[in-house]
Amino acid sequence: MEILQKAYEARSKKLNKIEKLKALKSPLEAYAKLEEYAKGGYASIPDEDRSYFLKCFGIYDRAATPERFMMKLRIPGGYMNATQAKVIGECAKEFGQDYMDLTTRAQCELRYLRIEDLPTIVKRLEAVGIDAYQTGVDNIRGIMADPFDDRAFDNVLPSHHILLKMQEIFLHNAEWISSLPRKFNTAITGNISNRCNVFCHDASFVLAQKDGLYGYNMYLGGKVGVVGKNANIFLKNEAEVLAAFGSIIDIFKRFGFRDNRNKNRLHFLIEAVGIEEIATAIRKNAGIEFATAGETMTKMDYYEPDQGKAQLRDGSFGVHVVVPSGVFKGSSMVEAARLAEVYGDGELHLDMEQSFYIMGVKDVDGLLREEYFSEYKSLNTPYFNHLIACAGTEHCPFGVIENKNDAINMAAYLDEKVPLEAGRVRMYWSACVKGCGIHGLGDIGFEGCKAKVNGVNGSGVNIYLGGKLAGEGAVEGHTVLKGAPLEYAKYYVESLMLEYKRLRREGESFEHFSERVLGSFTNAKIGFMMMLQAYFRAKNIEVDLGFETKVNTGKNEEFEVFELGRKLYFQLTKQEAYSAYERFTNVVKREKLIDIRKLLPDIDESIAQMLDLILHSDENRRAVVFSELIPFIMLYEK
Repeated sequence: MEILQKAYEARSKKLNKIEKLKALKSPLEAYAKLEEYAKGGYASIPDEDRSYFLKCFGIYDRAATPERFMMKLRIPGGYMNATQAKVIGECAKEFGQDYMDLTTRAQCELRYLRIEDLPTIVKRLEAVGIDAYQTGVDNIRGIMADPFDDRAFDNVLPSHHILLKMQEIFLHNAEWISSLPRKFNTAITGNISNRCNVFCHDASFVLAQKDGLYGYNMYLGGKVGVVGKNANIFLKNEAEVLAAFGSIIDIFKRFGFRDNRNKNRLHFLIEAVGIEEIATAIRKNAGIEFATAGETMTKMDYYEPDQGKAQLRDGSFGVHVVVPSGVFKGSSMVEAARLAEVYGDGELHLDMEQSFYIMGVKDVDGLLREEYFSEYKSLNTPYFNHLIACAGTEHCPFGVIENKNDAINMAAYLDEKVPLEAGRVRMYWSACVKGCGIHGLGDIGFEGCKAKVNGVNGSGVNIYLGGKLAGEGAVEGHTVLKGAPLEYAKYYVESLMLEYKRLRREGESFEHFSERVLGSFTNAKIGFMMMLQAYFRAKNIEVDLGFETKVNTGKNEEFEVFELGRKLYFQLTKQEAYSAYERFTNVVKREKLIDIRKLLPDIDESIAQMLDLILHSDENRRAVVFSELIPFIMLYEK
């Protein structure tokens, strides 16, 4: 532990303001006054309780909704019964403008709540076994798990019961309330499919096999957009999982950094001392010489949302309910609870894509004939089946764009312009760089930002491609366009979807299409082609110029630029710009480029100027990067 201690001391020269705030009192003191605050009204709540201490119990004061609170509920693994779902829905309907959010951590959030109503809401929820304890700020948050667990055909180790025992270590335990340096996210799965983004948490327990035994490999230090590191620890049974979990949260509590809150997650402690040192400390702290890691078995992607239902081991089904962007109603939750009792076994399970399953359904056709499924689809279009969007400016102080409706509007636009009968496209939206919509892990990710149009700052997005969730190969995507105004971003994504529709193989997901086709090009070319094709459509320029499946340029941007210019010139004129080529330039150096305006007097002037720059007779004056060409194909003025 000496190395951990030294790392801690090196970062302990100055405490951040939240750590100083924690020293004022116990969070339980604030929670005990909830009834008093309800009687006194919003103005009676001290600043420190509104800004921090009540958040320890999932009660968030939101500036975006003045004098109204958000309550973040703890629903273990996203599992709730119909009685719980009904009460949650009734609370949202009666006290929260009939609004609620489903989250990417398989939880629920109630909004627009008045302080006067909070004690009543708390009592109603607690009566059915639901609360919001330790769901905010520096606590161990709701633990994620597979929405099917042992009811799925791909389950090897039932894990939900372990999740509940993990909770018992810290939940309602005063020693653990607001005692961590930062929040701590956890996930566990004993399934082969990755249905809970299992690798991107502070601590992850993932199905593994070693020496004929099934257990869990431990991954540490994941967070939004960052995949955890394999700790080289294999846990052979429930007792070892609980011991390892208890050990790592204790280590984080004792040695986690408490200076810069932006660099206080477990990830940064691991960066400082190394994963090997953390693993050694876990073994020592637990007093168990855990085996080294086995083979991780959670390797498959999840496809249930693309089928609308999933057969369970007992022959019944989990029927999917798509909730675009997680925007839900309390009344809709109440009705879902009724349907779960009538058609299912009374269980509803939330998933990581802000949707849920009605479990144990035998009469699937009967359920789907219910009026409910005219509003919420079991199987929506490929643009909606996997749509995620975090809170955005309407509810979150960090949001840069509205986000939820932006995501829905984009999906609806693509549905109209590029309808897909089948396919799989995961579009994940985050309203800011914090990434709560896990945009970096989407097939197409959107990160909110500011973007100028005609000199006026407005809403925009940075667009990412190539995020992956499945297996240890989970990776964050790469940026292909920065600062695209929202009103134009849909045209750029439309370009991608047209190419996906044109080139995809039967049954091919966008992820596989992206690997197979887009993986051959630089990010710069992909982004440029998205804009170029949008320009062609806007200007009614008919050109058959998309992504090729056989590429000779390699990922060399200069070669890509010249080859694009050469092909575009030929497409427009039906003749080559130069008589012969070698290594993506012309062979005869004295040969002059024929001005395309002479061949096509009516050519779009911006395209003519762009081709002049790409194919200039003087090689030294040619464009060699796509950023030089973007001004020619802008659909708007910055």
